[in-house]
Amino acid sequence: MRESKNKVKYDLAAGNNLQKGFIGVDIIGKPHTQADIVWDLMKFPWEFAKDNSVDEVFASHYLEHIPHGNGSSDPMFNFMDEIYRILKPGGIARFICPYYTSVRAFQDPTHLRFISEPMFNYFNKDWRKLNKLEHYPVKCDFQIVKLDHAISEEFTGRAQDAVAYNAMHLWNTVLDIMVTLKKST
Repeated sequence: MRESKNKVKYDLAAGNNLQKGFIGVDIIGKPHTQADIVWDLMKFPWEFAKDNSVDEVFASHYLEHIPHGNGSSDPMFNFMDEIYRILKPGGIARFICPYYTSVRAFQDPTHLRFISEPMFNYFNKDWRKLNKLEHYPVKCDFQIVKLDHAISEEFTGRAQDAVAYNAMHLWNTVLDIMVTLKKST
């Protein structure tokens, strides 16, 4: 297992792109991936981590692979609740996903959902309360710390308002969404 300065950090669904200083977790093990731990991330609880024991988790191009639920239960909520369970108070969760208006979101036949900024609000307790969604089957409480986008080369260097306009009106302006969440203390 890899540890960085005594911090416990997991790269979830690491595949062959393991982040430096992170412990790799994947459903497929070595030699096919860089995973240190072989685990199905849709099997809860994650036996590889105790409550409030992890400093940071990272998942690149995984959330879009999480299947939808049946209306009263959704695996995305289970996944986020599990991250919340293992993170220490103040712990960080970082995600990179193909943006919902990018062909990258649709080109892979294994993608099961499309990711946009508002989805991350559902993982905040105050937002759920404000929107009268406390009955939703999710308990986690994350604050959105940072929200960023990878834009196509065609829009690099353009004014921010021009990029924002094109992102709202054109496909493939934004390629990926990058979100950092912090576990509430």
